[in-house]
Amino acid sequence: MRARLRHPLVAVTLVVTLTIPWLYTVFSYGGYGAVHPGENISPAMAGLVGGLAILGAAFLLAWAAETAEKDVPRSFAIAVLAVLAVAPEYAVDALYAWEAGAGSTQAANLAVANMTGANRILIGLGWSGIALFTVYRAVNTSDEAVESRPGLLTDVVTLDRGISVEITFLLAATLFAFLIPLGVGIGPVDTVVLVGLYLLYLLVAIRGMAVEPEANIGVPAYFQQFPKAKRVAVVVAGFAFSGAVIFTAVHPFAEGLEQVGLQYGVPEFFMIQWFAPLASESPELIVVAYLVNKARATAGFNALISSKLNQWTLLIGTLAVVYSLSAGAIGSLPFDSKQAAEIWITAGQSLFAIAILSDFEISMREAVGLLVLFASQVLAEFYVIRTVAEPAATALSTDLLYVYTAIYLVIGTALLTKRRASVARFVAQTGRKVRTALSA
Repeated sequence: MRARLRHPLVAVTLVVTLTIPWLYTVFSYGGYGAVHPGENISPAMAGLVGGLAILGAAFLLAWAAETAEKDVPRSFAIAVLAVLAVAPEYAVDALYAWEAGAGSTQAANLAVANMTGANRILIGLGWSGIALFTVYRAVNTSDEAVESRPGLLTDVVTLDRGISVEITFLLAATLFAFLIPLGVGIGPVDTVVLVGLYLLYLLVAIRGMAVEPEANIGVPAYFQQFPKAKRVAVVVAGFAFSGAVIFTAVHPFAEGLEQVGLQYGVPEFFMIQWFAPLASESPELIVVAYLVNKARATAGFNALISSKLNQWTLLIGTLAVVYSLSAGAIGSLPFDSKQAAEIWITAGQSLFAIAILSDFEISMREAVGLLVLFASQVLAEFYVIRTVAEPAATALSTDLLYVYTAIYLVIGTALLTKRRASVARFVAQTGRKVRTALSA
């Protein structure tokens, strides 16, 4: 009986069951887009059934990606996983960009705020939290990626040097992002450069050699034993089903959380910048936590870095496309000086995070530093907007963003300078891979 309960299909059934309340809710109210928290469903219930569906879909997404590693390059499988996991964030931002194209100035600022919030959450909570969780779980999982060192908070998570491609492309996108606020908005040039960077990265990932997947257990190992045709069908079905569930559930889930927050006095703009992106990032964080729990910290961090790369390139680049389609002419998504500061601090945080990973490891001390800088800035800004009246609150909040941008830049530049030999090596290695991919 116990052996029967441990069968991988039992786990799949249990996980799919988590999505059923949400699917029932969607079809009961008329399909996608018909669920509106606060109107035909309570915000708390939307948060509950939507959250359970996201949890179940995230596990299915992780299993599909692990199964796919048997047939495609691991970096490409992880790139697909990353795109599907953060697709809801694209949907939310696209909605604001579309409204901005129709003439809403506030929606344009919300699109930038939501995008920058999502990117900073992914690093400030995602990279730091997963690093700390990896070290914590290593006590029981004996994860080979964790290296114990003497001293306070000195244990490190070592990363696969194969992620040099992702780090190099992320560095290029980050350096370009510093230029975006100098223009009139997010425009066609930004789209060409950033989307072009991501397409080039995908080309390199696709041309990579498929390698024997790491030894898996449970569901992925079970499906990897299938004949190739059936295995591919399982992977495609897993990606399609989990992607659809995540895409349909995240917006009502985030909206439900927003309304619950508003009931407790949290400002709306703050909710849209932080709570909504946190909800949309939850599938990615769940997937990575699952991989870490299986002692696959390397794959987990690869997924996090790939997610950051596609958000920092595709997400920003497609905003101008959606805005132009809505406006009926090629144009630039505008934003105010506050959102310009938001882009700069996001680029500064990204540079600092890249500097940390430039030696292909992240220590607990560095993870805590990332977390503290992120959390302190968010809490300080929350305090300002709750205690200071407008327009002084916006001015003070903007100054706060510039201060933290300077901190990120100083520390990040110092680290990159100190580790310049390592940076030169992984940039050169990426250059060779790009040339190989282009000439193949």
